[in-house]
Amino acid sequence: MHKHRGFPSRLPGTDYQFTIRRDNKKGASKIVAKQRYADRDPRDTTADLNFLACLVKHFGDEPFVRGNLDAGRLGWLFGREVKPAQEPFDPEDYEALLVIDRTIAQRSFPEAFDKSLWNT
Repeated sequence: MHKHRGFPSRLPGTDYQFTIRRDNKKGASKIVAKQRYADRDPRDTTADLNFLACLVKHFGDEPFVRGNLDAGRLGWLFGREVKPAQEPFDPEDYEALLVIDRTIAQRSFPEAFDKSLWNT
C-alpha cells in the first residue's frame, strides 16, 4: 500500500480521518459513493472541504494512487469531485488510480482551491 507522505492523517482537532495507518490484510475497503444531503452536519461538509483541499494541494490535476487514503472519506467525494482515472476501476484496490474532476470540484467546493486552506 502506497503511503502518501505529508498528507494529513485527519482534520486537525477532530476525529475525521483522512488516511489509514496500515493496509487491511483482507484487502482494501471498497470505495462507495455516498449521497450528500443538504441537511448534513456542517462539520461533515468542513471535513469534505478540507480533504478535497489536501487532495488538490498534493495531487493537483494529476492521477494519484488511492494508497492509504481513507475509503470512507473518499466516498463522500467519489463519483463527483474524485473519479476513477482508469478503466476498469477496482474500488477495492490500494493501487487504483483516481483523479480530481476540477470542474465539478470547483463548483462544489471553490474554497478547496484557496491556498490558505492548504496548511491543514
